[in-house]
Amino acid sequence: MHTNVSLRHVWVLGLLAVSTWVVTGCKKADDAVTPEPDPTLVQNGLVNNWILDNMRDLYYWNDKIPASPDTTLAPADFFDSILYKYDATLRPDGDRFSWIEDDSQSLEAELSGQTKTTGMEFTLYLRSAGSDAVIAQVLYVLPNSPAAKAGIVRGDIISKVNGTALNKTNYYSLLFQQTSFTFGLAKVSNGTLADTDDTRSVTAETFQEDPVFLDSVYTVNGRKVGYLMYNLFTQAPYGSSGTQYDNEVDAVFASFKAQGVTELILDLRYNGGGDERSAINLASLIGKNVDNTKEFFHEEYNSQVTQYLKSQYGSSVFVNNFANKAQSIGASLNRVFVLTTDWTASASELIINGLKPYMSVITIGTATYGKNVGSTTISDDTGKIKWGLQPIIVKAYNSLGQSDYTGGFAPTVEIEEPIVLKPLGDINEDLLSTALQQISGTGSGRFGIRDNNPLTVIGSSVQRKAGGSNFFVHLKSLPVKSRQ
Repeated sequence: MHTNVSLRHVWVLGLLAVSTWVVTGCKKADDAVTPEPDPTLVQNGLVNNWILDNMRDLYYWNDKIPASPDTTLAPADFFDSILYKYDATLRPDGDRFSWIEDDSQSLEAELSGQTKTTGMEFTLYLRSAGSDAVIAQVLYVLPNSPAAKAGIVRGDIISKVNGTALNKTNYYSLLFQQTSFTFGLAKVSNGTLADTDDTRSVTAETFQEDPVFLDSVYTVNGRKVGYLMYNLFTQAPYGSSGTQYDNEVDAVFASFKAQGVTELILDLRYNGGGDERSAINLASLIGKNVDNTKEFFHEEYNSQVTQYLKSQYGSSVFVNNFANKAQSIGASLNRVFVLTTDWTASASELIINGLKPYMSVITIGTATYGKNVGSTTISDDTGKIKWGLQPIIVKAYNSLGQSDYTGGFAPTVEIEEPIVLKPLGDINEDLLSTALQQISGTGSGRFGIRDNNPLTVIGSSVQRKAGGSNFFVHLKSLPVKSRQ
């Protein structure tokens, strides 16, 4: 039997049945008693066969899945065992991004920006060269979040949690496995990092992030410069079927248009990706003279999915065109400046790659993450299986057939965020200031500032948002196998 479901929401395998052998007849008193099956192994088998069937159908590298994987493993281990995992030498084209979670509802919420959080994101550094000591520097704080209410601001440096100094051994448990925190702060004074007696107490709560973080208009040499900091591609809050957040982006660009903006700075430095529908919406507001007849990007699936989609919808189903947007400022733009870091990924890179055939895209910051593939959410609508999968199913190409950025986009102008951070949106903030200098003609073409932050990065909370980096697809319908 075949059914059609939204690929965004999942492939459902229907009722999963276990074959049970029933033996009738007489039993002697001394007959051996057949032991009961281990319930854990039975449940693992159910979940893992569901995982395997979905992956064999949808996974981009489905032809690389082992023929007879061990379905007795715990589901997370089983999922990991069937991935075509990246290896720089053996599998340079391999998978770096697929993941699994034990709660599909939590996965869906995370992808829409709703998590249990303090409302701040931070970078983790070694406190000094060769040291085990760790600090966390706050990158941004969500408005009205617990962290904002506690007075935490961008640039704050956390050296202790609940009275314990952070180090390479304990930082994960102290920062990521608790919900109540008393942060002990440090500061930079005369080039030296010193602990203080200043503390902030915060309790994490379920919080919905608005991806439209900041927007402004600056005047540079008589030209109007629009600035948008956008931190997540999602159409609406979790649980909503609307387009609230895309509408907010539209409103920002309507304002840019009304004010006569002719230069644009798009700040994606902390944006790890998200929903392709929001990426199409944003790109359509920026692209130079684009409309719904112009290609933004096209998709490549495994041969099985490709054959099915082509037979059902024709070849045009793989092409995603721009949209017609009354709020677009593309006609007034010849270029766009995109602020990037190592955490700029996936749907953010889709914007960069998709706009390049139509206008000059100048990146400022550090190299992007390097994710030219997308995933979809797979869950069991029957509710029998709680797990959620986010496997890679598609590769993206721009209208020129380009998809060669697995190493990330190197910055046109290279600059690293310093250890002393200025407020976002401040014209003296390092990345924004550099973009404004490029617009005014006072900045050099390509230069590097890599020594303004001597500390070694060991991680970031941004990487943990919705699996770290993500561009996911939806809308297209595919057949679902149903077990009898």
